Amino acid sequence: MRIFFIALLLSLSSFTTYNITDKRAILTELELSRLNEHVSEIKSFTSSSNGYSKKIAFLVDMKIKSGKNRFFVYDLENNQIIDQGLVAHGSGSETGIKGDILQFSNAPNSNCTALGRYSIEKSYKGVFGKAFRLIGLDQTNNNALKRAIVLHCYKEVPDEEKEYYILNSHGCPMVSENFLKRLTKIIESSDSKIMLSVYY
Repeated sequence: MRIFFIALLLSLSSFTTYNITDKRAILTELELSRLNEHVSEIKSFTSSSNGYSKKIAFLVDMKIKSGKNRFFVYDLENNQIIDQGLVAHGSGSETGIKGDILQFSNAPNSNCTALGRYSIEKSYKGVFGKAFRLIGLDQTNNNALKRAIVLHCYKEVPDEEKEYYILNSHGCPMVSENFLKRLTKIIESSDSKIMLSVYY
């Protein structure tokens, strides 16, 4: 009986030390194809642009439902996803078909998510705590600073995948508190700016 309790204790302790980054992203062939296409664009951009990380990139696939992991931390050197999490899209991006068909806009006050590549800038303390300013690098998102589109967390964003849709933002990529902590470590330990690509 004592051996049984020791075995049970060991098995329970293994759950408490489980690292979320050990989870492997399970993407469909189509999702993987979209991801690889945007990874190639990032590699092409960073190879000719000094100041951007050639090691790490963040990618968000807005075709994936908001209750599923669709924010990916990508290792550009080893060509693999090393972390993933949930991320909200803007309430203005809803079209009435909940989460299935989204629209996107760069217009101020649209509350929409804007597609394109972003440069992740310095952090500041805002309404939701620590947040990172984003500069839009494309015509589709070049109003990001004017619109105050930032990478931030919100306590109502869950850590784990859900069968339903999560809440919406005002256009910002909004993640859970725990996921932002992991992203912050990556951003602040990088010797160059990290790119975020949001696509559909």
